[in-house]
Formats: sequence, C-alpha cells, structure tokens
Amino acid sequence: MRLASLMLAMGLGLAACAPTTPTGTTSSVGSGVYGARTDSGPGGEPIEIHAVRNAYLTERNTRQRVAYNGPEAPGTIVVDPYARFLYHVIAPGEAMRYGVAVGQAGKNFAGNATINRKQAWPSWTPTSNMVRTMPDLYGPLRNGLPGGIDNPLGSRAFYLYKGGRDTLYRIHGTMDPSSIGKATSAGCIRMFNQDVMDLFGEIPTGTHVKVRSRGESEQLEGPLVQMPNGYLEPATPTVTTASATADTAKP
Repeated sequence: MRLASLMLAMGLGLAACAPTTPTGTTSSVGSGVYGARTDSGPGGEPIEIHAVRNAYLTERNTRQRVAYNGPEAPGTIVVDPYARFLYHVIAPGEAMRYGVAVGQAGKNFAGNATINRKQAWPSWTPTSNMVRTMPDLYGPLRNGLPGGIDNPLGSRAFYLYKGGRDTLYRIHGTMDPSSIGKATSAGCIRMFNQDVMDLFGEIPTGTHVKVRSRGESEQLEGPLVQMPNGYLEPATPTVTTASATADTAKP
C-alpha cells in the first residue's frame, strides 16, 4: 500500500479529485513558515511534516503579501492554474499569494464556486473510471486510501461546489513539495502542506472561489514561459496588475 501511495504522490502527483470522508485534527506549528511541523493525524496520532527544502522555495513559490488589482472582494480565493498561483484576497487591493502545482484536472474548470467542505488529512478514493482504465495502479486502492502521510492529498483539502454540486475540483496539500510551481501529469491544485494548513485555519466553509480561465490569466498575469527546470518565468519585464513587485509577479 505504501508503494502505491508513493507512486500516486510522487509520480502521478495526485490523480484523484474525488470525495473523501471526514477526519479531525489539530496542528502545532514549528519555527518558520516552511519549517518542520508536528500535526495531529486522522486518529489523533502525531504526524511529522518535514521542512520544505530551500531549493523549492523560489520567489514565485513562497507565500507573500502582494498588491492585487483583480475585481474580487476580500475573502475570495482566486486560483490561477495558468500562472500557477493561488490568491487569498485579504483587503481591498491586497492579497496573500501562494505558489501551487497544477495537474490536468486543474484546468478543467473555470468560473465561480464555493468551498462547501474542507477536510484535515483527507482520505482519497479513485473514481471508477480511473480503476477501469488503470487497474494495475488504482485497483488496489478501489476501496480508498486513508488520510495520512502516504495520502497524495496531503495534510488538508478544500472541496469546491457549484450550484450545490461537487465540481470534483480540489485545492489540497501534497507529499511531493518538489512539484510546487510546476505542471503535473494529473490532479487539481496542490500547495505546500504548510501553506494549505495555514490557509485552512483562515478561511471558512462558504468561501467564494474564482478559478481563472486562460484568457483571464494572461490579461492579469501577462505572458509566461516555462523554463527547463519546470518553473514559469515572465516572458517580459512588465509588472502585472495582480502583483506588487516586478520580481515576484511580472507577466
């Protein structure tokens, strides 16, 4: 089971945007935003979350307070799967920006949604289609993978609904911090565990979410190019309308 879950977390990068079952938890934050933490797992057991390596803490990946000129109201979560950013609008003209990894499913939805459920150490179950098309990989997990250190959803998850229906679009943690800032083969929107844990404590269920289309992303973030290391960089040196500095959010 551990091998299968590691394959999901590291290789597939979370091919699972599917409903999970509830768990409860509390957290204890270590020194530094991206330092090691000890969290309480699904059964109350301590779970050690490793510090994020400095190599992964690029300027576009690390959380930072930025100027925000988008139209969304304070309290809104804005997901930009094309610029690989998530914004939490915290005041008029200001947002906290986070780097994210984006799977193919992260580009399958655009528009407005609501976080109707959020979960600590969520479990995960592959869809019947995933089991049918890749039985060797997903067959052993057909009954679900419990929440915990081996689960590719990581430490926290947010579930987006539209019109009362589950969109199957997820914002969640990851057990593969090296993927943040990059495109992945599958999955939705993932964050460093430390980031998603802190955001989890800040936003309630009922929070409005805006997922940008490609056109909206290009208008607000400008053209971007993918570098050989998998990270995005601005194609021009112009400051974007959604960021505070030319270094952190150029188009």
